[in-house]
Amino acid sequence: MWNSGIGMRFKIFENDPAKQVFTYIEAVRTIDPMKAVGKPHTLWVAFARLYESHNDLKNARDIFEKAVNVNYKAVDHLATVWCEYAEMELRHKEFRTAIELMRKATAEPSVEVKRRVAADGNEPVQMNLHKSLRLWSFYVDLEESLGTLESTRVVYERILDLRIATPQIILNYAFFLEENKYFEDAFKVYERGVKIFKYPHVKDLWVTYLSKFVKSYGKTKLERVRELFEHAIEQAPENEVKPIFLQYAKLEEEYGLAKRAMKVYDQAVKTVPDREKLSMYEIYIARAASIFGVPKTREIYEQAIESGLRDNDAKKMCLKYAELEKNLGEIDRAWAIYVFASQFADPRSDPDFWKKWKDFEIQHGNEDTFREMLRIGRSVSASYSQTHVILPEYLMQKDQKTELGGSCGHTEACRGEDIDLPEESDSDDEKIEISQKDVPASVFGDLANKRALDADHKADAKDNTNSTHLGALERIKRQRQQ
Repeated sequence: MWNSGIGMRFKIFENDPAKQVFTYIEAVRTIDPMKAVGKPHTLWVAFARLYESHNDLKNARDIFEKAVNVNYKAVDHLATVWCEYAEMELRHKEFRTAIELMRKATAEPSVEVKRRVAADGNEPVQMNLHKSLRLWSFYVDLEESLGTLESTRVVYERILDLRIATPQIILNYAFFLEENKYFEDAFKVYERGVKIFKYPHVKDLWVTYLSKFVKSYGKTKLERVRELFEHAIEQAPENEVKPIFLQYAKLEEEYGLAKRAMKVYDQAVKTVPDREKLSMYEIYIARAASIFGVPKTREIYEQAIESGLRDNDAKKMCLKYAELEKNLGEIDRAWAIYVFASQFADPRSDPDFWKKWKDFEIQHGNEDTFREMLRIGRSVSASYSQTHVILPEYLMQKDQKTELGGSCGHTEACRGEDIDLPEESDSDDEKIEISQKDVPASVFGDLANKRALDADHKADAKDNTNSTHLGALERIKRQRQQ
């Protein structure tokens, strides 16, 4: 390695500056940057710093002038030399000189130079130096610190014209304009940025752009802000859209209409990926409850349960819905929701669900409903052992007179009743009819009418067939009548 050898010789001549200079001269004269192993540009920088350390800026500059004309392997090596050159001038408070160096380094080669190089057939790295992002980033920092508003804007615009800007450059440019009170110009920069970049690189641009725009114009230019949000949602992939929807809904809640906010939440739950649907529905429900009251959330719960949530998420949503109905005193509705949710909970692997239902029955149920819970538990367990989830036919045969938990046996008189059940329940010889899982009509308000009629027709047909096809409660009623 050339750099380790030079370093050792330089250390040997530590007290002899003349020999140190000779060592560097010999090195830069003999080492071919295109063939050397390592980073030959650092040799030139170290050589210049040797003179600088002895306050010999004239010779230090001469070394840098020679260094910037060397043909290195990479453009970045040459850019580093230019930046080091300017850094030296800054250390000695030669600010204008440093800016002039950057202006010279970033200048695009003339047509004549390009023609000559093309004829030669050997293009040096100097030909592409003007596209070095490292160089431009250093240059624009200098202009922001030492230049004027206009000179800085010229540099930023040149970076954009060369198509070498990064999202961070866009953000820096916009922040610079905002600091100087050029807010509209800053928003135009954001707009250019979101057109240039795609996800995931554009994510921070959109979040910042929307936040800044809402803060400045949320109330006075509402339609324009809405258009921005719609555009952002359209461009965002499924896994990145949730935070934009949340920003959008917040905008409507603060400056727009509550109904529009609900529409945004509704669009969000239909757009986000499956893994985020539950959390999105939870936010939707919480905001609906806050704005319109708890009863308004029923339709959202129903939508969520019917929307195709993952089984475990559907079960969680059902439990929340059942708890809501219980707190509102709608015990029959809560019971029907537990029945529906049972299809998602294998008693062998999900004892928590069944414990919650059992606790609910102890507090609000009676002997018949408790027995039905046990029977459904056996049915669900059997269905899981068959590797598919189905529900007892009883759920498809509910009396058409029942409306959201109608005549399931829950009455005011049975609340808090102690339940003392024998170990056995329905006869093991009974055939348990199991149908494919479906949402019980009694749970879903306006959706119930059609399903109730269908169930009623089925029930009439069943009356003429074997009694073993009856639901559990119906069998119990008929036995008692006999």
